[in-house]
Amino acid sequence: MAEQETDALSGDDLGRRFTRLAGVITELRARCPWTAALTHQSLLEYLIEEAYEVVETVEAGHTGASDAAEFSGELGDVLFQVLLHARLQEEAGHFGIGEVLDALTAKMIRRNPHVFAPDGSLRAATTDDPAEIERAWDEVKKQEKPERTSPLDGIPAGLPALLLAAKALDRARRAGISVPPLSEPPSDPHPQTGGPAPAWRTGEELGDHLFDVVRQAQEQGLDAEAALRAAVRRFSTRLDGSGTLPAGPQGF
Repeated sequence: MAEQETDALSGDDLGRRFTRLAGVITELRARCPWTAALTHQSLLEYLIEEAYEVVETVEAGHTGASDAAEFSGELGDVLFQVLLHARLQEEAGHFGIGEVLDALTAKMIRRNPHVFAPDGSLRAATTDDPAEIERAWDEVKKQEKPERTSPLDGIPAGLPALLLAAKALDRARRAGISVPPLSEPPSDPHPQTGGPAPAWRTGEELGDHLFDVVRQAQEQGLDAEAALRAAVRRFSTRLDGSGTLPAGPQGF
């Protein structure tokens, strides 16, 4: 069944389906007053909402065969947002969904040289080393965006604080930057591991700890989200153009 579906989505049939969807959106913009009134700005809340619904579906484990209708529907809602933004740009005479597809295809070929040759043909051999793949990706990205001098450039500032911190730390790691702890670990050993606390054996334990941090912050009148975002900003400020973390006092 999966093989039949793959065959059905190949070549001209996939192009026909996509063209039909793009045509439906064009007609909605022309004939539906609600859709015609949409702008890039008014669409943003829907884009965020639909993306979070995909996250919720995945986190709930609804990705199996019995969830196909639900999951494909959520992905379709995100695709609808992308197509609407592209249609608005096409109406303004800037670019259309075709240019979006072409640019994405070219970028994936450029940034995955372990899979594709520069002309887009498949390489005979590839690598299974994730570190090598990351290095190649980052190197191509540097060539594409030479104006970015810090490893943290390009991280969306509007990300939720935990995701923002994780992205910043991941970029630092990939750039070979060692990030020191902001404070000394507690002196009392972990009651179960005997090692320095805190120590989390599972994601559930870590989640409970983070939840407790937010609870304590609220009890003290502090905003945990804002505090973590500020810590990431301090970290970003201390990174100079060479991608190093200058020596300084405790904390960022």
